[in-house]
Amino acid sequence: MNLRKIRLQQDLTVPDLFRKSKVPIRTIENIERNDDCKVSTAIKLADALNVTLDELCRA
Repeated sequence: MNLRKIRLQQDLTVPDLFRKSKVPIRTIENIERNDDCKVSTAIKLADALNVTLDELCRA
């Protein structure tokens, strides 16, 4: 998953992404650490980052 890379490219902090996506900070941190999440969460994050699920999830 490219969450951290995309978040940093967009100059967003984890709290910034929380505000945009409403995905809890702890969940974002866990996804970045473990590289795994529910599809419904990935959709929220992709929407907040304005990227496709493919861009977000492909390694």
